[in-house]
Amino acid sequence: MRRYYISSILVLAMLTAVGCVPHTTGETEVGVRTRKIALFSPKGVEDKVYAQGTTYFFLPFINDWHVFDTKLQNLEMTYATTRGDRRNQDDLLFKTIDGNDISLDVIIAYRIDADRAPYILQYVAGDDDTLRDKIVRTVARSKPRDIFGELKTEAFYVAEARETQSKKAQESLQSILGPMGIVVEKVLTNDYRFNAEYTKAIEDKKVADQQVEKNKSAQHAAAEEYKRKLEEAKGEVNKMVADADGQYLKDKIEADVYQEQQQLLAKAIQAEAVAEAKGIQEMNNALEGAGGEAILKLRIAEALQGKRIMLLPVSEGGMNLKTTDINRLIETLGVKSLSDGQ
Repeated sequence: MRRYYISSILVLAMLTAVGCVPHTTGETEVGVRTRKIALFSPKGVEDKVYAQGTTYFFLPFINDWHVFDTKLQNLEMTYATTRGDRRNQDDLLFKTIDGNDISLDVIIAYRIDADRAPYILQYVAGDDDTLRDKIVRTVARSKPRDIFGELKTEAFYVAEARETQSKKAQESLQSILGPMGIVVEKVLTNDYRFNAEYTKAIEDKKVADQQVEKNKSAQHAAAEEYKRKLEEAKGEVNKMVADADGQYLKDKIEADVYQEQQQLLAKAIQAEAVAEAKGIQEMNNALEGAGGEAILKLRIAEALQGKRIMLLPVSEGGMNLKTTDINRLIETLGVKSLSDGQ
């Protein structure tokens, strides 16, 4: 290691002795050499890229040295004055497709193609600042305006719509800057602003929308309350119907039971009456025969028992026992007895 260090010092001393000066590239830089005078090689920008983090020695006066940073860089154009590439309002101003004014914060993420560094130096820009300010910034402030201006005003509230236009802007910038040795990695949008009148209209619309939503909520709540009361009323009616049906069924069952009892009672009375009528009929049938006559005599005898019976002989026109109809006599006596009793 010490030997290598000593050797490096010796080489550096020798180069310095012959008039060469060092040219160094940073960790993310590439170098490009330009021959101002043609001695052993062609004059002009050398078509060679000098790698990062290295020191090179060239003779002064007849060589020029340029470096380009290859790291990813952000060109930020914003409304805020405290950040971005400018300390003044630097956002993009344009009109939407439906005619409203809008300002948009845009960030362009880009880098240079290291292999194209000699081309950039010869045909595009001599350093990073010129490349950024004169080339990337100029193109980035014009083309995205047209692309984002394709959106309607309401679309800026939709992240997906802005993302789609950002992709289109990146592709458009790449088609322009790519041949210059610039790689556009991304186009990002940050904040956006409408003019004061439109902003007020948007705020008024939001208030109106909120009121509409509030009214919808109140309407929905009223509808739900109506449904609830309707269901309660239906439940009450159903309960009344159920109670009425229950009472009806109860009354019907009681009526059916009562009817069944009355039918059984009627049948019993009918059976009893039939039996009694049958007994009377049988008695009548029995009385019509000889047994009936005997029973009749028995009843007469029972009726006359204990009573005095006088048989008076009569002459012509009087009672003749031989020819007297006893039945007629009894009937006559009975009538007389009823008459005396009165």
